[in-house]
Amino acid sequence: MRTFPPLALATALAATLLLTACDDGKAGGDDVKNADGPGGSACAIGHMGVEVGAGAAPAAGDTGTVTVTLTNQGAACTLKGYPTVDLVTQDGTTSVSPEQTAKAQPLTLGKGGTTSFTITYVRGEADSPKSLPVRKASFALPGATASARDLQWSYGEVARKDGGGAAQASVSGFESSGD
Repeated sequence: MRTFPPLALATALAATLLLTACDDGKAGGDDVKNADGPGGSACAIGHMGVEVGAGAAPAAGDTGTVTVTLTNQGAACTLKGYPTVDLVTQDGTTSVSPEQTAKAQPLTLGKGGTTSFTITYVRGEADSPKSLPVRKASFALPGATASARDLQWSYGEVARKDGGGAAQASVSGFESSGD
């Protein structure tokens, strides 16, 4: 598998702003279950600005990344756990597992604070039964899976593990961004 040097990936991420959006700010009941931050609540996707950048895999068998950066636009909140990520095809949905080496650390975000997570995937062969023809990725914050955000997937098909149904993809934990 080919990988890209950090500088090339950073350049690609900076150059590839694919999505900026913000929900209506309504928090559901699932957010309360995950509450333990200084602001008394879990982070809600409706209070987050979202930017997506990619270091797309150029060919089948190559590894690519999609980084989602979240900016808290509301009161201080806490992320506890992993983001939930699903890859959606015309025929169904495949869940993406956390990286095997990822450790979920609670992360508190003040207003204006940022964090990111990365979806790492192996590009599959076009029109192959050993690949998933992904159309979009859906992601949610821990404890709030009813409030998912969708992004269009334009990074090619995703290889299946051992030719089976599961995607050769993983999601990182939340990373601190800046101070």
